[in-house]
Amino acid sequence: MKRSIELLPQVSFSILMALSLKPRHGYEIIQQVDTDSMSKIRLGPASLYVTLKKLIDSDLIEEVDIDGNERRRYYQLTDKGWQRLHTEMGYYTNIAEISKSRLVKKWSHS
Repeated sequence: MKRSIELLPQVSFSILMALSLKPRHGYEIIQQVDTDSMSKIRLGPASLYVTLKKLIDSDLIEEVDIDGNERRRYYQLTDKGWQRLHTEMGYYTNIAEISKSRLVKKWSHS
């Protein structure tokens, strides 16, 4: 069975999740991804900015001016980014429910 969409890479998904809270600059994104992933995903500046560019090119995020500081770039989700995050979360929520059900069945038969 073919999926209707390809899931985002883990780093891209994690960045969208970090931006779902509020617009952020690069270092804030790195910190939030680290927190959300319980330090399982460690972004460096190079991988962060390569991924941000891909997300911008896909119209999932956009650069915004928050404080007038030209040296600090902020990013936020676009409407398309919010829709994509919602779709991905639906997938992961479904997978979590299936997994939970299967684990309960496994342990109740042991």
